[in-house]
Amino acid sequence: MQCEENDCENGAAVRLHIPWTKNKDVCTAHARALAQQDGVVAEPLEGAEEDWR
Repeated sequence: MQCEENDCENGAAVRLHIPWTKNKDVCTAHARALAQQDGVVAEPLEGAEEDWR
């Protein structure tokens, strides 16, 4: 699965639960930035452990 952010070709490793819109599967780089917003919860995706190293 690929990161859902525009113009990103990295693999998705995190599901972001975003209260004001639909959930998003993103790479770790985008998750670091987006998960800092109030109310956003980051959940690691199964099978993406290698992307967390």
